[in-house]
Amino acid sequence: MKPVVHVLGPSDVGPGERQEMLRRANGALEQLGATEVVRLDVAGNADSDGLRTELQPIVPALQSGSLFGDRQGLLLVDAQGLNAAEGNVLAEMLLAADLEAVAAVVVSAGALPSVLTKAIKQVGEVIRVSKMRERDAADWLGHEIRARKMSVAADAAAALLQRFGSDVAAISTALDQLQTLDHQIKSSDIAERFRNRPDEPMWHFTDAVVKGDRGEALRRLEDFLTHGHPLQLLGYLSNDLRRRALLNAAESVEAYAESVGTTPDNRRVRAEWRRRGRVSDSDLRKALDALSRTDRILKTSPEETHRVTMERLTVALCTWYAA
Repeated sequence: MKPVVHVLGPSDVGPGERQEMLRRANGALEQLGATEVVRLDVAGNADSDGLRTELQPIVPALQSGSLFGDRQGLLLVDAQGLNAAEGNVLAEMLLAADLEAVAAVVVSAGALPSVLTKAIKQVGEVIRVSKMRERDAADWLGHEIRARKMSVAADAAAALLQRFGSDVAAISTALDQLQTLDHQIKSSDIAERFRNRPDEPMWHFTDAVVKGDRGEALRRLEDFLTHGHPLQLLGYLSNDLRRRALLNAAESVEAYAESVGTTPDNRRVRAEWRRRGRVSDSDLRKALDALSRTDRILKTSPEETHRVTMERLTVALCTWYAA
């Protein structure tokens, strides 16, 4: 492993991804033999011509080795908050550092200043942490259960994923609590101890709708409405319908990409183009009309009717989207 490492996570990082990013960062420092580690957290982006005061310990950390002859380590967290001037300073220091005596791990949720990215590419390497999906969380959970030597029934593991989604940090905390039990963990233990639902991304809902899986879509709806408002979901669906209408009308992938303000090689555009025409124009019109009626009901009817209205919309969309 090279002595400079950039742990790069998604810009919309969640607790699970952040935990994994820090795990990778600490693992890299351990692998590099850094016995004395200076950790600095970047608190947002600030105007400065050089390093702001709280980040100035970077200088001695990169200019001197360990007092005991081992490697001095620098752990810089939330480095996406560095401004251009700070990125320049850090890049110069990394390029000039004695990398036999020091090791640096930079953790960021999203991109770094470009000059710093170039410097790390020159003397270091990048470890990427992708957005955690429920499938990834399921794999992580299985590994964690084995590592902890816990006895967890399959339905209990499924219940944990249903409760916490892809938030592996929350699942880890839940496992800490469950380890105190002296019997095999069952789904009833999960139901009794953990009442919260995951803060669901809206695309989980639309994925289930597109598959025509009414049961899954209704569960995803329930999860979302625990933390979100139905009008948020309507806005998301309205944008999705707009893209599908533009997709059906476009004569080429280039025309479609231009209509949604991106390029033909965009990953999402390519994926959408492959399923072009899967939903007919008539079903799109039905879905749009249903969204308009739902919007009117939500804005004029008592709140206690909102959930059943959204459930009816969900069942209908499962029919039209999966046609």
